[in-house]
Amino acid sequence: MFQRLLIANRGEIACRIMRTAQRLGIHCIAVYSEADRHSAHVEQADEAILIGPAPAQDSYLNIERIMEAAHQTQAQAIHPGYGFLSENADFVRACKQAGLVFIGPPAEAIEAMGTKAAAKALMKQAQVPVIAGYHGEDQSDARLAQEAAEIGYPVMIKASAGGGGKGMRVVEQAEAFNAALESCRRESLKAFGDDKMLIEKLITRPRHVEVQVFCDQHGQGVYLFERDCSLQRRHQKVIEEAPAPGLSESLRQSMGEAAVRAAQAIDYVGAGTVEFLLDDQGHFSFMEMNTRLQVEHPVTEMITGEDLVDWQLRIAAGQPLPRAQTALLVTGHAFEARIYAEDPQHDFLPATGTLHHLVTPPESPQLRIETGVRQGDEISIYYDPMIAKLVVWGEDRASALKALSHALSQYQIAGVSTNISFLKRLADHPEFKQQVQDTGFIQRHLETLTLPPSPNEAEALTVMGCYLLHQRLNQHRLQPHEPHQHLNSGSPRQTSTVAEDTPWDQLHGWRLNAPARHCFELKPEHARSASRLEFIEIDSGWQVCLADHPDDHDTVQFEWTTKGLCITLNGHRRHWSVSQSGTRLTLFTSEGPWVAQWVSLDHLSFVSEDIQAQLKAPMNGAIVSLQAALGEPVKAGDPLIIMEAMKMEHTLYAPAEGVVSAFHYAPGDLVNQGDELLHFEASTEASSAPDAIEEAS
Repeated sequence: MFQRLLIANRGEIACRIMRTAQRLGIHCIAVYSEADRHSAHVEQADEAILIGPAPAQDSYLNIERIMEAAHQTQAQAIHPGYGFLSENADFVRACKQAGLVFIGPPAEAIEAMGTKAAAKALMKQAQVPVIAGYHGEDQSDARLAQEAAEIGYPVMIKASAGGGGKGMRVVEQAEAFNAALESCRRESLKAFGDDKMLIEKLITRPRHVEVQVFCDQHGQGVYLFERDCSLQRRHQKVIEEAPAPGLSESLRQSMGEAAVRAAQAIDYVGAGTVEFLLDDQGHFSFMEMNTRLQVEHPVTEMITGEDLVDWQLRIAAGQPLPRAQTALLVTGHAFEARIYAEDPQHDFLPATGTLHHLVTPPESPQLRIETGVRQGDEISIYYDPMIAKLVVWGEDRASALKALSHALSQYQIAGVSTNISFLKRLADHPEFKQQVQDTGFIQRHLETLTLPPSPNEAEALTVMGCYLLHQRLNQHRLQPHEPHQHLNSGSPRQTSTVAEDTPWDQLHGWRLNAPARHCFELKPEHARSASRLEFIEIDSGWQVCLADHPDDHDTVQFEWTTKGLCITLNGHRRHWSVSQSGTRLTLFTSEGPWVAQWVSLDHLSFVSEDIQAQLKAPMNGAIVSLQAALGEPVKAGDPLIIMEAMKMEHTLYAPAEGVVSAFHYAPGDLVNQGDELLHFEASTEASSAPDAIEEAS
């Protein structure tokens, strides 16, 4: 076994690899970009090397800099993690040329599975079922359209060199084919440097089931059972589970053995995942093979009790497979939920910002959290916005799913938008509980799954008001013997030292012969206007009411305990968690975070504010094309601009009826988050469109 390992990746996967390697006594070396200087994986490593600026192409994708780091630190092996250079055959050859062990398959195996068209031809030879489609060399638009027509709609356009849902579109009818093909080519070229496409027959309502395989250097291969990854949006996995529910033992064995044949057909070594589509008749077809460790590998670890990174390291060191097929067993059931910084209410647009508040459920043998971030860290524009993977285990599927739902209700993040509420709704969905799932599940239920948390608004506002009032009362209370400032009309400030607990020490709204009053104005995130709360001090605590309902009074008492803010509302005592960042307040409910702004009302129209906000760049990116003509009327929901961000295309739509009088950027221009992209003149009676930002489709 080698003693010095360089990990050519970042974030949660780098931290995950280090945990196992350091347990084995291996010295771990991290690489990092300037944006990751203070990140968790750098702190966890035994030593770390700066390899370049924040953009991935200048750091984590820079083979030369990573090889220099390996030489500088006398590394003996390199683990690529997943993403970045993990499936780059040139990187594997560079490692071999430098005398370094690459923790993964040979370059030839990566190349064999690197293009979907060539991989499918190999699978046919290995007697692995494949999906009907066109994988030919003629890439003219006319030929691809002809093949799609012959295959029969609906079809799937896929980037031949692609993955992760990039360069992929479903086309339902011939009229939409050319526009979808053009978008796929653009996206694929940016993401993979290759715009070659393949066309496949779309299997309606398929399940996405993948098999974990391992092969050693001695010609032996095993499968560690399967994972169901059908819950997807934009062809990217959201919740994975193992084993796949509802599979017969014979089907499980057939898929496992086919996956091993697929791996051995290309002389595979190490960890790999063979992905299948499974129809409702129990027929499976090869989709692709990921020649690396997968994001969702922890669910396999949970049901088998095996450490897959440990397996990778041992096999790379030349050792045989740790277990024979007959020694591998499935115990219980496991789920993994991917927690992302993204906004489900705006087509899952990636979010950036600082994690001002981060509280996770307690870890145990039945619950683990794979993450590379801590409270105070920044989710930047440069890398994938995944915050963590929440992994749970139960004795059966029902208990594991219940554990997932409970853990999601305990997960608290403020500072960036997340998909936690969306994940919680998925875990609680009655059809998912009944094992009704396919790759179109999320799209069919999207409207209900992406609803924002909807607690009792009056109660939620009261809780936030109590939080602000508690902060105000304690912020202004001075400690004994602390210098106190008095303000006298017409004279400069004088200071004196006082020890009494007098009204002058408290400064919390005391009035002569009248109860203390405090007012707060809060605007819920999805509301058009703010609500005014008024607190009046009474003998039993505080009387609170909304300004719109002055005759509707509630009685509250509150105190801070080790469990958080304890509020007794009309005799009902509960603990609440509230986070504040500037004027932004986040209340953590059982459905997920509920956000409101602490504001002062003015005479500006909130509709106008919303319209202006929707005409700004939602994140850093590049303008792809302008969709509206200057001076021509547009309706709410008409496309205005297509921009590319994080290698995905997004369309910005008109938030109301009006006219575009000026575009501030041209195709190819780079824009920063918050930049005003165009000048929009809304009609007098304009009303905002419900979704102003969506992915191009």
